[in-house]
Amino acid sequence: MAGKAKGEAIVATRSISFWGGIDPKTGRIIDKRSGSFGKNISGKVFVFPYGKGSSTSSAVFLEAVRCNKAPAAIVNAHTEPLLTVGAILAMKLYGKSIPVVDHVETDPCEVIANHDLVEVDADRGILMVTRARRGKK
Repeated sequence: MAGKAKGEAIVATRSISFWGGIDPKTGRIIDKRSGSFGKNISGKVFVFPYGKGSSTSSAVFLEAVRCNKAPAAIVNAHTEPLLTVGAILAMKLYGKSIPVVDHVETDPCEVIANHDLVEVDADRGILMVTRARRGKK
C-alpha cells in the first residue's frame, strides 16, 4: 500500500493476526505469543514477520483505523493479502493512508528494534531507520 509515514517502531517477533491479536479500540497488542504483548501500536510503525489467519483481520484493522488506533505504517517480511485489504479500505472509506511495506532486503524484525525511529516511503520502497538511544547497562 502506497504512502509515507514516520514513527517509533513496535516490533513483534512472531506472526500476528489482528483478529484476536490487537484490541482495535486501544491499539494494544493482546496476543501473548507475539513477543510484544501489552505494547501499543497506535500511531507507531508496526513491524512483524507476517500476518496469520482469519478473514476478520482486515475488519479488525479497519476498526482500529476508525477508532484512530491503527499503526502509522506496517513493515513485514511478507504481508498477507487480508491485511492489505484493510489498508486499501482504510483509504477508500476513511481517507487514511497506512503504508504497508514488505519483501525488504533484510528481515525487518532482525534490523529494526523497539523504539527505533522508522521512516517509511512505500511509494519508493524505502525504509530509513534511526536507532533509538540505548541505555547503559
